[in-house]
Amino acid sequence: MTHDHLELAEQYQKELVAEGLLVQTGVMGVYGRSGVFEEALEAFDQFVRKQGQALHPEVMRFSPVIGRANYLKTTHIESFPNLIGSVHSFYGKEKDHLEMLRKIQDLEEWTDDLDPTDLMLTPAICYPLYPTVRDTVLNENGRTFDLMGFAFRHEPSVDPARMQTFRMHEFVRMGTPEQALGHRDFWLKKAEEIYQTLGINAKPALANDPFFGRGGRAMVVSQREQELKYELVVPITSEEKPTAIASSNYHLDHFSQPFNIRLANGEVAHTACFGFGLERTTLAMFKKFGFDVKAWPSETKSVLGL
Repeated sequence: MTHDHLELAEQYQKELVAEGLLVQTGVMGVYGRSGVFEEALEAFDQFVRKQGQALHPEVMRFSPVIGRANYLKTTHIESFPNLIGSVHSFYGKEKDHLEMLRKIQDLEEWTDDLDPTDLMLTPAICYPLYPTVRDTVLNENGRTFDLMGFAFRHEPSVDPARMQTFRMHEFVRMGTPEQALGHRDFWLKKAEEIYQTLGINAKPALANDPFFGRGGRAMVVSQREQELKYELVVPITSEEKPTAIASSNYHLDHFSQPFNIRLANGEVAHTACFGFGLERTTLAMFKKFGFDVKAWPSETKSVLGL
């Protein structure tokens, strides 16, 4: 992020906080949301869900945590070690507890007294889904899912569009390569139409994930060459560096392989997902239409039922 973009992002954050839409918590990138913010976010979420109903998806909602064993079946820790969140807790006895409290009192490091649980924070909304479909043989129609929930990524920032905890509404497809790609293409077009209906001019752009380290650079090239990831972008804090408010990912067999999700012919299934960033879309609406929802365009309010 350039210095100018950082300044613009911080300015928008301060405006949102001053309006009471976002509430500072003392941790960078972690906010409370006001009732006005949530009303706009939930209205968009319901609108998106209705748009997906024609696909007759299986609706599932998961906790914002995933089992550590299932998490380690993915390659997330190889690709994004800097973004992970691990859940730890206290397993000691009373004397260990007293010693830990002493360390806290004396401002010493106390987290070494915690040990890992069986849980990781969910890095993407679809991650908890794949283990629930393990060892499944899909029929010729494949399966489609409607998911919504919180994700966590450890990337503290003053940019309000780069929160550490945020919600996505995702539609996931499992099936043949053609079905997965068709799902990706359908939602890229559909999402652009959804945003146009709201009055948000979001445009698709070829993208890549922020893979970590030297090996990650090769993965970026491969992902872009295969056109596996697209984003819908819109200016929120910067015209020059627009923000992704939705994204599509064609996973190939990346998730089906470790969880043994197969087609009727025995081949490993392919998967694709399309996710709407709920906080980011809400931030884009406040940026475009202003902080007073009552003054938003009547067409936008009508679409959202506000």
